[in-house]
Formats: sequence, C-alpha cells, structure tokens
Amino acid sequence: MSIEILMPALSPTMEEGTLAKWHVKAGDTVKAGDVIAEIETDKATMEVEAVDEGVVEALLVDAGTEGVKVNAPIARLAGEGDVASFDTPASPAAQDDVKGGPAPTAKVVPEATPARHPEQAQSAVSKDATTAPPKLNGSGDRVFASPLARRLAQAAGIDLKSIQGSGPHGRVIKADVDAARDKASSFAKASEDRPSTAPARQHQTLEQQGIPAGSYDLIPLDGMRKTIARRMTDSFRDVPHFPLTIDLEIDGLLAARTKINAMLEKDGVKVSVNDLVIKAVAVALKRVPEANASYTPDGIAMHHHADIAMAVAIDGGLITPIIRAAETKGLAAIAAEAKDLAARARDKKLKPEEFQGGTFSVSNMGMMGIRTFASIINEPQGCIMSVGAGEQRPVVRNGALAIATVMSVTLTCDHRVVDGAIGARFLGAFKALIEDPLTMIV
Repeated sequence: MSIEILMPALSPTMEEGTLAKWHVKAGDTVKAGDVIAEIETDKATMEVEAVDEGVVEALLVDAGTEGVKVNAPIARLAGEGDVASFDTPASPAAQDDVKGGPAPTAKVVPEATPARHPEQAQSAVSKDATTAPPKLNGSGDRVFASPLARRLAQAAGIDLKSIQGSGPHGRVIKADVDAARDKASSFAKASEDRPSTAPARQHQTLEQQGIPAGSYDLIPLDGMRKTIARRMTDSFRDVPHFPLTIDLEIDGLLAARTKINAMLEKDGVKVSVNDLVIKAVAVALKRVPEANASYTPDGIAMHHHADIAMAVAIDGGLITPIIRAAETKGLAAIAAEAKDLAARARDKKLKPEEFQGGTFSVSNMGMMGIRTFASIINEPQGCIMSVGAGEQRPVVRNGALAIATVMSVTLTCDHRVVDGAIGARFLGAFKALIEDPLTMIV
C-alpha cells in the first residue's frame, strides 16, 4: 500500500501553510531525513524532512500552493510491492482537502492532533498498509524520530536513544521529548492550550458599521496577521494586566556603550542600547526571580533562566526571537546573537524553538521616536517591558534644574503572578543596572 505524506504543523499556532517548493519529483527515491519540501508558515520558511523511505509515487500539491491545511496529503510514496504510477498533478481529492473540502478516502493515522502539536505527522500509513515496520528504537543504532522531535531533543540536550517513542512503529515524536524535559515546558504548553471561555464577539461588516462599500481596499489576512490577532485578543481579554512606568537617566549608559564598542571594534561587534537593556533585564530577573515567572492552572512556574524574547518587526507582523539564558552571556555574545536572530527573523528563517517560549519580553520602539507605550503580554510570560526613546529632558537634582538624557520604560504585568510590589522591585533593580552599567558585570 502507498504511504501518504501529510502537511505538517510546524508550530503550535499553524493551521495551514504554503507549500513553497518541492525538492523531489515523482520517481525519486527518498530516505528518512532527506529534505523533500519547503513550507512557509505564519512565522517562518522551514524545510520538511522525510520520515519514511520509498519512491515518490505522486506529488499531490503543486509548489506555490497557498492555504494547504495541516494534515492534508501533499505527496504519496510507493510502498513495498507497489508499482508506482508517478503521477505529478495533484489529485482532485487532495485539492479538495487543501481548501478544506472532502477528505481523502484513505484512512490516515496522524502522529498528533492537528491544531496543537507542532510535530504532527509528516507521513502516515493506512491502517491496512502492508509495509514492513522499521526497526524499533533501542534495537540498534538507528533512531526513528520526527524532524521536530530531533531538533527539540538536541536543543534540550536529550539523547533520543533514551526515549521510547509513542508514534507509529515506535517513532519518537514531540510529545515524547516533552515528557523527558523538565516541567517548565509543560507549564508553557498548558497555558498555550488553555481554551477560552469568553463568548465570541458578533462580527459586523464595515458596511453595517456605516462605511460605504467601495470606499476602501481590502487586504486579505495572511497566516501571521491572523495568529497575531488571535493571540493578542486572547491575551488582552483573558490576562488581568496592569502597567508600571518609570523614567531612567541613561547618560552613563550611553558613555559606557561608547567605551564598550571601542573595545569590541576589532572583533566587528557593536553593542546597541537594546542589547544593554536585554542584559540588564536578565540580571534584574535573577535578582528579583518572582518577576521571572508564569501563571499556570497548576501553580506558578518559577523559571530557572532569563530567556529574553525581543520583539522584531518584520513584513506583515511581529516575531519575538529569544536570547536563551541571557543572564549567563556577555554583552558581545548578546549583541552578536541578537543581530543574527533579527536578520533571520526578517528572512523568515527562524526555527520554531528560536521564537517559541521565553520567560520575559522586551519591545523597544525608541528608535522610532516613541516616548512611552504599553505592550500586550506575550503569554505564557508574566511580564513584557516597553522601551521608549532616550531624549534630553529637564530634571531636578539637589533642588536645581539640570538636563539629562531620559528614557521611559513601561512594565506590563500579569497580575495573577506579578503583583505591584514585585513589579516595583524588579523595576528598581533594572533602574539601578541601567543608571550604573558597571553593576551588570559585578
């Protein structure tokens, strides 16, 4: 029997994607681990690896097709004893499934539920398939695992050989890797999967709201904008939040940055104000660990490291790549990593583990001239800091008027986990670090 390759879910929020490019054609022989296609998601463009071995019998979805539903068949491999027909055009059944129409008649066994699990099967076998099962994990050197499970295991430092897979034929899937990691991962996922109990808002067209038809151009929502709209609506509605704003004098910070960049010039590294802010946030979170926390239905998750998500504006939306364990890294390392992540974010080349998760977010609009603003919490994080522009303002020192470069920051807190007193202590620690940068390295 033939083996169907399904449209994978490459992030928890992915419901559909664009099949950007095929790396194989009908008649090609593929083996597990071969890159067979490129998929554009709402956040990135990612390569898809084959899980099963075989000969490509047919490509069911053409390259460049948009709106391919997660778990829809996109290609078919010839199983043992089959004679491949090597049809290239997409079948009518597959095209129906791409647009949400009638499902294919073949019975498909996915690895996971479509809407929530990033490791969803990239191929599945009909229940009547007669292909010989691969050697189970633990019986030899070869380990069968989904591509996402491999990436997550590598990031977490987990040996795949130590995991008993629960997927088809003992294949290791994301759920198995999650079970082997510490409980912090499950806390984040529990918050992400929490169903909304709020009633759906009645949608009205613009015409029903008094805007004449034909007086505007309608730009369709892409996957990223849909995801941002849903997540921000859920967060703003469901998370009880409040802002705390303080002003910081940053003349000392700017002078220190000039000296630091002069020292790093020979290495080709340039530290930005945002890099200094990220480092100060990370150190402040270690000094006030109660602010480095997430709310879950089972308790408050106290994070071991300050994984700082930095907001990066890209075409069509926003993405938050993460500086992991920022409290352990020097300014040069943070600057280099931030530059690399931002560049790949704009090219949509980030891996899911590079922008999913994080324990705290920083959004900086100072370079755009914004003085103060308050951001929406990026669940499951407990706080997000909004950084405004540094500008010369009048200040009072010892009863006399003076001029200083002042920067305003606003901390938005999830009141379920970070109350006003904790938020104030964190901002106090952050202010001390920013106004006396040498204390960041003490």
